[in-house]
Amino acid sequence: MKHVTRKATRHVNQNEGLIFEKSSPGKAAWKLPPLDVPDVDPSKLLGSAERKDLGQMPEVSEIEIIRHFTRLSTWNYAIDLGMYPLGSCTMKYNPRVNEVVARLEGLANGHPYQPERVSQGALRIMQVLSECLIEITGMDAITLQPAAGAHGELTGLLMVRAYQQSKGNPRKKILIPDSAHGTNPATAAMVGYDVEKMQSNARGMVDVVALTAQMNEEVAALMLTNPNTLGVFEQEIHKIAEVMHAKGGLLYMDGANMNALVGKVRPGDFGVDVMHLNLHKTFSTPHGGGGPGSGPVAVKKMLEPFLPKPVVITKPDGTLAFEYNRPQSVGRVRAFYGNFGMFVRALAYTLANGPDGLRQTTEDAVLNANYIRKGLEGIYDLPYSTPTMHEVVFSDKLQAKKGVKTMHIAKRLIDYGFHPYTTAFPLIVPGALMIEPTESESKEEMDLFIEAMRSIAAEVEEDPQLVLDAPHSTRVSRLDEVAAARKPVLRWKPAS
Repeated sequence: MKHVTRKATRHVNQNEGLIFEKSSPGKAAWKLPPLDVPDVDPSKLLGSAERKDLGQMPEVSEIEIIRHFTRLSTWNYAIDLGMYPLGSCTMKYNPRVNEVVARLEGLANGHPYQPERVSQGALRIMQVLSECLIEITGMDAITLQPAAGAHGELTGLLMVRAYQQSKGNPRKKILIPDSAHGTNPATAAMVGYDVEKMQSNARGMVDVVALTAQMNEEVAALMLTNPNTLGVFEQEIHKIAEVMHAKGGLLYMDGANMNALVGKVRPGDFGVDVMHLNLHKTFSTPHGGGGPGSGPVAVKKMLEPFLPKPVVITKPDGTLAFEYNRPQSVGRVRAFYGNFGMFVRALAYTLANGPDGLRQTTEDAVLNANYIRKGLEGIYDLPYSTPTMHEVVFSDKLQAKKGVKTMHIAKRLIDYGFHPYTTAFPLIVPGALMIEPTESESKEEMDLFIEAMRSIAAEVEEDPQLVLDAPHSTRVSRLDEVAAARKPVLRWKPAS
């Protein structure tokens, strides 16, 4: 159970438990039975490939091996242990039923090269998930291929470019607000567009008047994150869409923050032409650890011909199949058909909740973010008073007067048993503290988080050095992050 304390707990030697340090000659964690086949010289089988010297591998007992890896597992933070307040990442709990379904033998062992006639169940899952996501977003068609959100952005802009090209001109520019996700400008540049930045207004939203002045026939699309990275919903989204469409531009929506919209509003209804979703955020498939992720892209009808191929279709006899004959397609963007296991998990989550349950998760996520906002208002600076959706962004302005920045506060939060929030992002807020509780967290958990954050603010006033030196209770004390990035130590070497 978490508890709030201002006392630093013991330091732990950073080498504690390192398996190499426990090594001593003669120890072994295994014993093979006598051979029941003729003994063969390995060099006759492997030739020059045989390695004579195994290097300085550790010699340890079985119990030391077991305790080493078990101990390492306890050093990790996980959603099963507590809250991940990472803003813009939507680190919600993944229901175990999703994992059970994804491990069903017929699904987990399916091979992408197996014939379509024995893949009808898998194809049906893809079709039903597509239908659900199309209904949720208010769009007309979708591809499940992209492997993550940024990959979805790339796919979406490739379709934008193909569409504009079909009109006779791919155009040159993409407009991106300063409140967008950081991958947006990189994606636009990869597709070959020039990026033109847009300044947000005093409420943290797109200024429609400024957009009207910037929009011209050279602009292919506007990449809009909505709600944006401030947790603010673009209240003039209809006008934004009208401005773009009036001059032949398209409205792309970064759907990474759909956790604030599902079941309440549909992007297709307020003028969005193309958008990506993050199944590993909004639809509770695993997030982090390098993936696999999933970033489906939904589009309006005019972009449907450009979807990556193949797409799932229903044949006249009622069976499902992949259609490859799509002459305007932007082509494959992913090996096979995407990360199928994520489709299974997302569909399990969607069907288990149903329309009412999905709407409730959205309402709870927004309620939780506003609960934290109210609990910390006045303690931390709130740069924008605009209503908060699924996340809230504070700044370190008040604590910076004592020399304490957002990174210091985040590291001190570790001592209180919480994973840090997102630091220094969005860039539109200097010294940002970006907090997103999701719908997973109970009032009790959020009360502990609020109490911890308020205690840290008090420490900043009373003893700022305590916060500046944090964390105090971790296995490894504060690292030199610059040196770690520039001179990483990637393998163990024995002491000389």
